[in-house]
Amino acid sequence: MGAESSTAMNSDGNNKNVETQVVLNVYDLTPINNYMVWFGFGIFHSGIEVHGKEYGFGAHDFPASGVFEVEPRSCPGFIYRSSIVLGHITMPPTEFRTFVENAASEYHGDTYHLISKNCNHFTDDISWRLTGKHIPGWVNRLARLVMAP
Repeated sequence: MGAESSTAMNSDGNNKNVETQVVLNVYDLTPINNYMVWFGFGIFHSGIEVHGKEYGFGAHDFPASGVFEVEPRSCPGFIYRSSIVLGHITMPPTEFRTFVENAASEYHGDTYHLISKNCNHFTDDISWRLTGKHIPGWVNRLARLVMAP
């Protein structure tokens, strides 16, 4: 289930985007998720797929963006679980690229925190900005439970 888009040529020969899907790709961090999901829990990584590329957020030790781009549904180190269509946008690929680069400036690798600013917080933020919808609650449930008073 990949993000599909259709394009049309405008009068000066440049592509303009008509519509593309915003897809949440969810991964298991551990095979134990196969048992934990029956109890409503799991430890997940997620990425946002738009225009045939997937964007995620990860940790590193530098004050530079932790946002990265991978081929959809193939994030290294994780076990692909499922894809969820979050909505559709009409944003040309070049405009979307600028959008992601701007958002990435808010997600430095050295600010990653497993509970308060993880990959799922990133995908939720991007989904909200693009579609006005949050990612499904179960994707980041464990972090929310740990943060609860």
